[in-house]
Amino acid sequence: MSFAGKVWRLLVGIKDGLSLVFLLLFFMALYAILTARPSPAQVREGALLLELDGVVVEESSPIDPIGVLLSGEPPIGEFQARDLVRAIDEAATDERVKAVVLDLTSFLGGGQVHLQEIGAALDRVRAAEKPVLSYAVVYGDDAMMLASHASEVWVDPMGGALVAGPGGSNLYFGELLENLNVRARVYKVGEYKSAVEPYSRNDMSPEARENYQALYGALWEEWQANVKKARPQIQLDRITAQPAEWIAESDGDLATAAVAAGLVDELGSKTEFGERVAEIAGADTWDDTPGTFAHSELEPWLAEIEPDETGSKIGVVTIAGQIVDGDAGPGTAGGDRIRDLLLDALDEDLAALVVRVDSPGGSVTASEEIRRAILRHKANDIPVAVSMANVAASGGYWVSTPADRIFAEPESITGSIGIFAVIPTFEDAAAQWGIHADGVRTTPLSGQPDLIGGFTPEVDAILQSSIEDGYRDFLVRVAESRNLTPERVDEIGQGRVWDGGTARQLGLVDQYGGLQDAIAWAAAQAELEEDDWHVEYLGDDAQPYESLVRQMVTGEAGRGLDGGGGDLFAVVARGEQARIGQAVRTFERLLGARGMQAYCLECPPPAAARAEDTGRGGWLARLAALLD
Repeated sequence: MSFAGKVWRLLVGIKDGLSLVFLLLFFMALYAILTARPSPAQVREGALLLELDGVVVEESSPIDPIGVLLSGEPPIGEFQARDLVRAIDEAATDERVKAVVLDLTSFLGGGQVHLQEIGAALDRVRAAEKPVLSYAVVYGDDAMMLASHASEVWVDPMGGALVAGPGGSNLYFGELLENLNVRARVYKVGEYKSAVEPYSRNDMSPEARENYQALYGALWEEWQANVKKARPQIQLDRITAQPAEWIAESDGDLATAAVAAGLVDELGSKTEFGERVAEIAGADTWDDTPGTFAHSELEPWLAEIEPDETGSKIGVVTIAGQIVDGDAGPGTAGGDRIRDLLLDALDEDLAALVVRVDSPGGSVTASEEIRRAILRHKANDIPVAVSMANVAASGGYWVSTPADRIFAEPESITGSIGIFAVIPTFEDAAAQWGIHADGVRTTPLSGQPDLIGGFTPEVDAILQSSIEDGYRDFLVRVAESRNLTPERVDEIGQGRVWDGGTARQLGLVDQYGGLQDAIAWAAAQAELEEDDWHVEYLGDDAQPYESLVRQMVTGEAGRGLDGGGGDLFAVVARGEQARIGQAVRTFERLLGARGMQAYCLECPPPAAARAEDTGRGGWLARLAALLD
């Protein structure tokens, strides 16, 4: 009995000890969550610091806390454009904010429309006679577009600034697939639908080149106009026409060359920059480290300025990223998820609906699911507006067709009215390895589709007919929406991609304007009184654990970013990583199990996708998944 009693007391002691440990861990986790969440109490008089260590997006993607903790790598920071605009606009009128400070050292970019909206908000700060100061080690095109709206632009003496302009090269795998004996069966409609060209050609077709030149030419003109207006002293012609000679005049010193060409105003370290900000915003009474200054960070500031929700509701649903079947997202436009958000909102008595689109398209079936759900709201006799962000092309235009009015910016990319599908078959590769297919068919469709034995002519014909039927459906939806004939839509369709200015001339867009313009129009159409309505973003649920996860991975409350910043050579290295990521994305589209696609290859990939390609786990993880 004595031995059994000792064992029992030992077990009870272990149980009590474990209970105490778990209880202690619970309270520690609870404390960490409560302290990690942004609080308005963290707002102080001084500068509003926008440390943009990541990408500007339309809709931020959810964080997988388990995956992040297991990988030990912080996720790429994502900043919603509307949050940045709201934060900057509030800073313009709040007496506590003495200046707005941009830290673009680890900035990875954003879409041109988003950057223009943020730049306009920075202009409103300066109009309120408050300075805007910007700092970075290296400024690229996107960072320069933001920095041009600053009253003082600083660069590290070891860095510099370069302007490359939009465009570049795509990768083509036609000869590689031929050498591998992989047959990429292409089904498409649209003379300009170049999304399939990487699988069938070794170069760009003349039609695609014509479309690319027009599109990127328009975007480049808008970029230059925006930057020159914000920063008249900039010598863009000198910088872009003869970049090597321009740098050589400063003996290869990129920072000095940037000052000489008017790209930046001051050379200085981050400490010297901080000391300059402290002269305006005041010294940091919490931290006496050289270069610190009194400031409030973005997340606490957003918590402080949370808008009131009174009056009628105007719903805003966001369709951002590639449109796919299923529940994916946010950040990816899962058709089922967005459909359910819209259907659930039918019970919320919305006065109007605004559809914010920032998508190059994707699945035809998912796009149709979303379109039908939008039509359910339109059947309630409420105004429906579409606001196009950077991209609303192919499937992104498909989901825009129910709108009573479509808003876009001149830099928006839209159109790409066309459909395609690509299916790889391996009969030639199998034959090379001595594998042959044979059997008995009762009909031409028996055993089809056969990826190893190949498709019968009847299957090829049926698949192409299905694509053509989908294209006719696309034409009819656009024609009915825009009061055009299907023949006219076919003329401006055929997969062509248009900038927002040209799209407006063609009748694909009604008027210029951003999200706030679309919301204001919807409120006026719903006959709502001023200040008697508010905006409700459907499915906009905060992640209370995001700050905690970042803090656990990076050891600080900041977002952290591996791969951001660095000198010119670091920027070049990230570009090479992004090129590999581009190749992986192309093969994903070939090998992925997808149906008919209304997708725009000409459209620049979203900033989040470009940034992910440069990360250590981005393209490598996807390549491993493809080979698994």
